[in-house]
Amino acid sequence: MVDNIQGNGQEFGKMRRIFFPLYMYELKKALPMGLMFFCILFNYTCLRNIKDSLIVTGPGSDAEVIPFLKGYCVAPAAILFILLYTKASNIFTNEHLFYVTLTPFILFFGCFAFFIYPNLNVLHPSSETIALWRANAPSFLNWPIAIISNWSYSLFYILAEIWGSAIMALSFWQFANQITKTAEAKRMYAFFGFMGQISVLLEGKVGEWCSDIRTKVPEGVDAWGISLKYMMGTVVVLGIIAMLIYRWIYKYILTDKRFYDKPELPGNTKGKKKMPLWQSFKVIFTSPYLGLIVALVVCYGIGVNLVEGLWKKQIGMQYPNPNDYNTFMNQFTFYGGVATMIMYIIGGNILRVCRWFTAAVTTPVILLFLGSSFFIFVLFRDILEPLLRSMVTTPLFCAVILGASVVMVSKAVKYALFDLTKEMAYIPLDEEMKVKGKAVVEVIGGRFGKAGGAWIQSLLLLFISGATYFTIAPYTFTIFIVICILWICSVKALSHRVEAVSEKITK
Repeated sequence: MVDNIQGNGQEFGKMRRIFFPLYMYELKKALPMGLMFFCILFNYTCLRNIKDSLIVTGPGSDAEVIPFLKGYCVAPAAILFILLYTKASNIFTNEHLFYVTLTPFILFFGCFAFFIYPNLNVLHPSSETIALWRANAPSFLNWPIAIISNWSYSLFYILAEIWGSAIMALSFWQFANQITKTAEAKRMYAFFGFMGQISVLLEGKVGEWCSDIRTKVPEGVDAWGISLKYMMGTVVVLGIIAMLIYRWIYKYILTDKRFYDKPELPGNTKGKKKMPLWQSFKVIFTSPYLGLIVALVVCYGIGVNLVEGLWKKQIGMQYPNPNDYNTFMNQFTFYGGVATMIMYIIGGNILRVCRWFTAAVTTPVILLFLGSSFFIFVLFRDILEPLLRSMVTTPLFCAVILGASVVMVSKAVKYALFDLTKEMAYIPLDEEMKVKGKAVVEVIGGRFGKAGGAWIQSLLLLFISGATYFTIAPYTFTIFIVICILWICSVKALSHRVEAVSEKITK
């Protein structure tokens, strides 16, 4: 009976096809997957906001530190992670691999709030030591010195960045791709994302409440330290819940033939010889199909990073206090979650109605248009200053709000269309490529995308005397346009392969 129901979806009413194209029995699978994504995305959003607050407002630090962190710390850390992950994938089953991957992150973030941050005066170099370093070092080492002197903040930033690639983009979506058929993905993936965006809305309000603790504590009490304990405690609890849900899915969902009818559980390849590490990388790096997916991920990372760098510089100028900065970022997160939920409804219908190319190319086109508008505003803000002053506002505040709008809409489209079309491209691949190929694409490709933008900005900051984000903006704007055009070309090239593979599977 179930198989007869699962036709082309015409039995759904018009409104249900738009808002909830799932069969009731499918909730047994879709709901726990959505809840697991809820926990993972809540943590990612919380960590993303805090890492920026720590770095931009840290002692002797500023937004210009971010490209150096991304380019010269996060990228090497991502390479180390992927080597360990690929090796671990040959040792552990997929279920145990998830636990082994998630646990170190949870332990560190818990330790940071409850042990490291309360003892910064002992663990970080003193202000006198930092001043001595700066006095005896050339000026181009100012930002590396800021990274070292705030080493625990830098480590937090590195692991928070890798969480997005390792836990969300890799571990969750790899699992979803292994247990979901292409026909199901067109209906379920938007639901997973919608559930995840509910967590973004919740995190925005929780984070804002935690940051507002500063108004409720006595003078002299470190309100930021209290906020960190609340937020990192939540991260630890939700991380544990995600692991429990993962275990529940293995025990009760993958044993149900309606949802998973393969002879063995994902990654449980007992008795099958796995490729050696060097051979796995050889196959991965010589695959044109994966190469084009890497191109999409890298272009997205560079393009968004170029816009965000300039935007975060202005947020730091507008909100120099870490609690104020984090409050703004959580307000941004809340409204971004609303925009993304709306976009998931629109994007889910685009996925079902339009070709893969149409859905995938929407993100670079929108980012190109909106990002260009933001750069043009910043470059010509002095001309607009008299008009803005007459409207009782400032160019700085308008740049913060405009940048927030650009990033918010771009990420909403990215989550609702770019991510889902990218995940669908993995489904036809074999098990080895899904695990190790996706690991390379998401962790190394994703990190090198952001690192690419960071390297561009850091080199400009190093070699242009007295450079800031504002003075290098004309150069980064030009590079931004080129990257978006390359992105669109890569989508076009990959679309031919995706559609050819999909037609082959359906025959």
